[in-house]
Amino acid sequence: MFLRKYAFWPFFLALFLLVVAATTSTTAWAQDAEPGTTAESADTDIAETSSEPTDSEDTPEEGWIRKLERQIDQFFGVLVSYMVAVLFYDFGTSNWLGTSVPFVVVWLAGGAIFLTFRMGFINLRAFGHAIRVTKGDYDDPDDPGEVTHFQALTSALSATVGLGNIAGVAIAVGTGGPGALFWMIAAGFFGMTSKFVECTLGQAYRKVEPDGHVSGGPMRYLDVGLSEMGLGALGKVLSIVFALLCIGASFGGGCAFQVNQSMNLVKSQLSIVDQYGWIYGLVMVVAVGIVIIGGIRRIAATAEKIVPLMCGVYVLASLAVLFQHYDRIPWAFQHIFSEAFELKSAFGGMLGVMVIGIKRSSFSNEAGVGSAAIAHSAAKTDHPIREGVVALLEPFIDTIVVCTMTGLVIIISGVYDAEQYPKAAEAIAANDGAGLTSMAFEQVISWFPYVLTVAVVLFAYSTMISWSYYGERCFTFLFGRKWSLAYRIAFLFAVLLGSVIKATNVLDFSDLMILSMAFPNMLGLFLLSGKVKRLLDDYWTTLKTGGFASEEHHGKPRGAN
Repeated sequence: MFLRKYAFWPFFLALFLLVVAATTSTTAWAQDAEPGTTAESADTDIAETSSEPTDSEDTPEEGWIRKLERQIDQFFGVLVSYMVAVLFYDFGTSNWLGTSVPFVVVWLAGGAIFLTFRMGFINLRAFGHAIRVTKGDYDDPDDPGEVTHFQALTSALSATVGLGNIAGVAIAVGTGGPGALFWMIAAGFFGMTSKFVECTLGQAYRKVEPDGHVSGGPMRYLDVGLSEMGLGALGKVLSIVFALLCIGASFGGGCAFQVNQSMNLVKSQLSIVDQYGWIYGLVMVVAVGIVIIGGIRRIAATAEKIVPLMCGVYVLASLAVLFQHYDRIPWAFQHIFSEAFELKSAFGGMLGVMVIGIKRSSFSNEAGVGSAAIAHSAAKTDHPIREGVVALLEPFIDTIVVCTMTGLVIIISGVYDAEQYPKAAEAIAANDGAGLTSMAFEQVISWFPYVLTVAVVLFAYSTMISWSYYGERCFTFLFGRKWSLAYRIAFLFAVLLGSVIKATNVLDFSDLMILSMAFPNMLGLFLLSGKVKRLLDDYWTTLKTGGFASEEHHGKPRGAN
């Protein structure tokens, strides 16, 4: 409501133009960057593939749209270089540690470890309780909110379980070896607490409208929570910055990129899509529009069906490969642990593998980014901690389960070994993680490319509907609910543009905005962690003394006859 209150309409116009520009790119951003300096995309689920370079000069056949697109793309290329310089600044660690340790990795991983210790390893203590809450053992239909615990969990998972689980893990193992998978799992373990803290705060500071609609997330707890601590000015700045970053990310990495990457796989199966990409775009517009026009209730109802299906199909395919090579599973784990702590080149070897694993895990599960807190704020509950423990299951499912499955398949198949598989070396060099994963599965399941195509389309679709809600909540936070429909229409327009526009740097800018969201959010988590600790201590004491026993109904709503 800030911008509407102060009538910053020139700013609104500039933001709208930025959003439109951010939808004009659908390819990976690091086309021309030097090795070792490229930024990996966040798990909002972005597959890292490289695109064909565009010509530097206009051609007679090229229309004014393509020319304008190139000019905008060049402008954002400068912004991308600055964002990379900040997000991936390594403090000179490449000189004195033998490997580059990017600032964003330290920020996310360090914060997750700090919060895990401060919350007394709640990710372990509350795991069983989290499953019971998700099952509905504590559900009350009369509690304030819009969706159930399970629907909130699947809505948030739909934005994280996706292309990053297919492509990101493959690149991590391909570049860092089997040991990178160990550090991905470790980062996912600590990331569970980051999700717990941010989603607890999302519930604690959410705003429930008279009509039942809920507004919550980092933009709320940064503003209100820090104001309670006497840091009102800082809170307002951080909340506005977060909201702007989230809006930009929703149109780019959460929308246009998803359309393009899923369309690239569909092209290999349907020639008509290769010739007329806009047809695929229109189909996705209709599919996405039917869901997002209905708001979070319809998004959650769709997500609770799609997420278990797509995760189940992918895990079953992984298990089929593992069962085929069951005798190599002990060998795979031996290599994972031994190479995770290998001290080649002093500390550079182990730290290099550690950074690769942590980086990929952070980009996959988005723990600390703050996006999931928006979805979990809508859950029906009267205890903020209760939704926080549900949220800690996300990194477990996303990273410790799904990513581990992908990693084991790649390790057992051996395709990560560039010496034995020349095509795999090409895929690794091109950051084609999806291609590497497909090669691994194809060794056992010849028809897996079809399964992969369906999985990627479902992953992309679920990511878009969830990110549309994230962006909309941030948009209405700034401009008011009357602009909600306008945002949804603009989002659908971005879906269509994602299938026809082919710039390079503009979307990369919006992808990096996802990572940038971690800076205001994690700062807020640090400052507000004391409040979460107090809420947790009170809740846990009540739980252990049987104070919630009357609420637990084992599947039957409280108050039901």
